[in-house]
Amino acid sequence: MSLVGALPFLKPCLSPSVSPGRQRRHTLPASEFRPLNTQDAISVFEIEREAFISVSGDCPLHLDEVRHFLTLCPELSMGWFEEGRLVAFIIGSLWDQERLTLDALTLHKPKGTTVHIHVLAVHRTFRQQGKGPILMWRYLQYLRCLPNVRRAVLMCEDFLVPFYQKSGFKVQGRCSITVASLTFTEMQYPVRGHAFMRRNSEATGVPQATLLLDEQTRKLQTEHIRILLCR
Repeated sequence: MSLVGALPFLKPCLSPSVSPGRQRRHTLPASEFRPLNTQDAISVFEIEREAFISVSGDCPLHLDEVRHFLTLCPELSMGWFEEGRLVAFIIGSLWDQERLTLDALTLHKPKGTTVHIHVLAVHRTFRQQGKGPILMWRYLQYLRCLPNVRRAVLMCEDFLVPFYQKSGFKVQGRCSITVASLTFTEMQYPVRGHAFMRRNSEATGVPQATLLLDEQTRKLQTEHIRILLCR
């Protein structure tokens, strides 16, 4: 066992001047968004398999493909963790053509300006809570700070088109990719605002990532207030 893995099992050393009742409790963040890594691959695949197998009979990404993209481009993924548990995720890669082709399912094009969103999935316990749209919104806002990204694209079954339209995606038409008997609609989202954010961050001397996080926090708080008022 590594030292890091052993830490939760070590008893804390209390200072004589600090009573146990006043000891600070160390807990995991209640909610955290971060890029995924290969250590998350099994959790990712378990959520994805449960979400897709029962509906379409197959997964957008198999376990080796999940590891493949989390090795090549982890910065294009986003996981939503609650108290250390993965509850929802997105995995993407870069693409360099106007429309998706079969190669887009397995390739990452580092010089591409299009983010191909391979999969968005939510753990079954946390569905019907609005987590999918919130995660997609945060992911699209994050893409705005990537200077070379111009748009995001995805392919989905027809019944999912309204879901992605609510996030701002527009239908491009039928996708040329088919999987067994399944056909897909191709959709795109123009990523705007990165040039504006770069100019303002350079002018004010504030790091671009800080500006993005502040804006994300403000909008997410507004969205949570709106949801509470609608209940």
